[in-house]
Amino acid sequence: MREIVAVDIGGTHARFAIASIENGTVAELGEAVTLKCAEHASLALAWEAFGRTLDRPLPREAGIAVACPVTGEILKMTNNPWVIHPTQLASRLHLDNFVLVNDFGAVAHAVAQVDSSYMRHLCGPDVDLPSQGTITIVGPGTGLGAACLLRRGEKYFVMETEGGHLDYPPLDEVEDNILKALRQRFRRVSAERIVSGPGLTNLYEVIAEQQGLPITLRDNRTLWQNAMEGSDTIAAAALERFCLSLGAVSGDLALAHGAHAVVIAGGLGLRLANILGESGFAERFVAKGRFETMMSEMPVKIITHPQPGLFGAAAAYAEAHS
Repeated sequence: MREIVAVDIGGTHARFAIASIENGTVAELGEAVTLKCAEHASLALAWEAFGRTLDRPLPREAGIAVACPVTGEILKMTNNPWVIHPTQLASRLHLDNFVLVNDFGAVAHAVAQVDSSYMRHLCGPDVDLPSQGTITIVGPGTGLGAACLLRRGEKYFVMETEGGHLDYPPLDEVEDNILKALRQRFRRVSAERIVSGPGLTNLYEVIAEQQGLPITLRDNRTLWQNAMEGSDTIAAAALERFCLSLGAVSGDLALAHGAHAVVIAGGLGLRLANILGESGFAERFVAKGRFETMMSEMPVKIITHPQPGLFGAAAAYAEAHS
């Protein structure tokens, strides 16, 4: 058993923990330290800040998950101003070995390795995730993440994707009008413009404008709180539309991946667990025309592990060095 640093860098927060790995799996994940990306000018500075929270030197191995495609010599975070140079990570972070993965690729590793007790049933058959076949992982946070997990018995393979940037799929007249309005703001309206933390603000503003009502909520955090409490009618309507769209996008990705199951994750996935079950998510998930029967037979879970990105970053390193 040996220790590594696990890192999960999102659009808003960077999370760090010490993990123990053994035989290709994560044996233990230590307490997470969460830092605001906006308060640190770079990954190296946030890394040093995490190091100061410990009373010993950091391990010289790491699993690092980042919220952007892991390609090229320079990684520009999608919703974060940090710039990461993979070839310089070892020297700047004083590492002997590291694995760098996409943030939802990391979540897919977590889905592959966490105990089944961390999977909460959402809709479809209430059965365990399949040990053979494809599992789609999708979830909203600062952006909309997506990945694909292929299981072959004891082995598994993770395919990192940018599925959250597919076109937004309107399915009724209300959503046709939402798409038309958002086209005035964005050159292209992706699913992430709707199904993400900031996406709720887009929905709220468009619905208010279409109803001829004043926009009274400007802070995204307050908007989410009021929407989930149901204390603001427009915010609640925006959240209802959000859940419908998440169901539609999740179903589309499952079809595209040839999935046998779906796992909802992301910074908002667990927060929405109780709301999704009472929303139109399931109806939209299965509403795929000639494939409705197949979709209705697909289990959909929510991963409830408190730190799936951190666990998955450590799992990605463990799997690569098994």
